[in-house]
Amino acid sequence: MSETIVASVDWLEAHRENPSVRLLDVRDAWEFDGIGHLPGAVNLPFDAFRDRESDDPGTLPGQSVIESLLGSAGIEPADTVVVYDDTYGVFAARVLVTLRLYGHDDVRLLETDYSGWAREHETSQEPTAFEETAYEAWPLDLDLDKNREREHDRDRERETSPLVETEMIEAVLEEPDSDEHVLVDTREREEFETGHLPGAVRFDWRSTVDEDRRRLKSRDDLEDLFADYGVTPDRRVILYCNTARRISHTYVVLRWLGFERVGFYEGSLTEWEARDGVIERGASG
Repeated sequence: MSETIVASVDWLEAHRENPSVRLLDVRDAWEFDGIGHLPGAVNLPFDAFRDRESDDPGTLPGQSVIESLLGSAGIEPADTVVVYDDTYGVFAARVLVTLRLYGHDDVRLLETDYSGWAREHETSQEPTAFEETAYEAWPLDLDLDKNREREHDRDRERETSPLVETEMIEAVLEEPDSDEHVLVDTREREEFETGHLPGAVRFDWRSTVDEDRRRLKSRDDLEDLFADYGVTPDRRVILYCNTARRISHTYVVLRWLGFERVGFYEGSLTEWEARDGVIERGASG
């Protein structure tokens, strides 16, 4: 997955005419229609992917919601879906992770956002024609053996879900001196100092983006950047923020770099605090 989880601008230019490559714009509808979009894109606003029935913001929306959304956008399970937004990719990354958790094999984050694309490339305000589909989701299972046993008309070998539960967080906190794991808090400094998981490293998700160019930094620069924080491929990386949006972006970047052991704490600090988990305050980490 490391080679295919991010779509470069050059790759997209070369594959835009392929009918199985679908562009998914997750900005608000007024932006998509009024400002413009990438030619051929369909619009599914980010908020449509949130669980509106839950008291916890940012939780996964449920299989039926995903099937309805992707079907309404004319997307098939075998399509390559390239997701973008206009906020350095953080909302698009959250949608990407959500779609992967519900079993869409080939979802890629565009390396730039709408503003970055529009500087040098064609945009459109024309609606994109498509036919709705009967989309069938196939959620990842936490157990790889179960995934292999399930029959489905896909050729790719299934991965285990990257989601980790609170029990995993508790187990990591019981071994504070272990180099096996690293807890990574992707929020801003003020949030981190107000309260974070004990022993966590603060890594601002936005540091992976070249804000002037509005695209991801180079692989070499990113590898050096993560290493400066002790985030290396030999350790199991467990990511959290508040509601799983910002960790989605960091998750995508790490997988793009080839990190294989990346845990995704979906409940994040919102769930941890609701369960009265231990919180550390101050600027450590």
